[in-house]
Amino acid sequence: MPRTIVIGDIHGCGTALKVLLQAVALEPEDTLVTLGDYVDRGMETPMVIDTLLDVAGKARFIPLIGNHEVMLLQAMTDPQAYQFWMQHGGQQTLHSYGGRLELIPPHHRMFLQHCRRYWEIDRHFFVHANFRSDLPLNQTPDEITLWQHMKLSFPVPHWNGKKAWVGHTPQQNGEILDLGHLAIIDTNCYGGGYLSAVDVDSGDYWQVDLEGKLREFV
Repeated sequence: MPRTIVIGDIHGCGTALKVLLQAVALEPEDTLVTLGDYVDRGMETPMVIDTLLDVAGKARFIPLIGNHEVMLLQAMTDPQAYQFWMQHGGQQTLHSYGGRLELIPPHHRMFLQHCRRYWEIDRHFFVHANFRSDLPLNQTPDEITLWQHMKLSFPVPHWNGKKAWVGHTPQQNGEILDLGHLAIIDTNCYGGGYLSAVDVDSGDYWQVDLEGKLREFV
């Protein structure tokens, strides 16, 4: 059966992403959904984007945008936004591209510019950060879907009855937080945790650390 695989926040962890995709072993009929935040904090952003672009030729690929991509794109044209980006992980991304925004390849920029805000299928929906349980996804403000953490409270089940898959709020213990109607799969790879991929239908999951070591479960 075709699988739908979702991957949480990557944040420049290119080595971890490569090993994770090898473990998942995508087939052409599978769908891969990535929840955004490909850039910043980790030191391998170019590798991350090249790896994801390679996936596009091997399976159905649905990349979502995260707030860090928004910051990077705004930094390209706005000096004030550039300073804000530098304070939130942009230094690592800039260094990985040789120290200047102009050195980011056009096809990498195009990839970031064409990421989706959300994705929805029969029993699941995917968004970078958060959602309003009473609003359709296409009516939910970006400040919620891209920026709002789930540190103090969690939304109740969405009115559409589907399970939500989100990132953005890092789980410092490296464990996926699954509340039934909602799963948070930013498992803090760059901060000492793991990069996580989940088969949303079977519940099977894979985790890889920053150095590319696949986590083994007893």
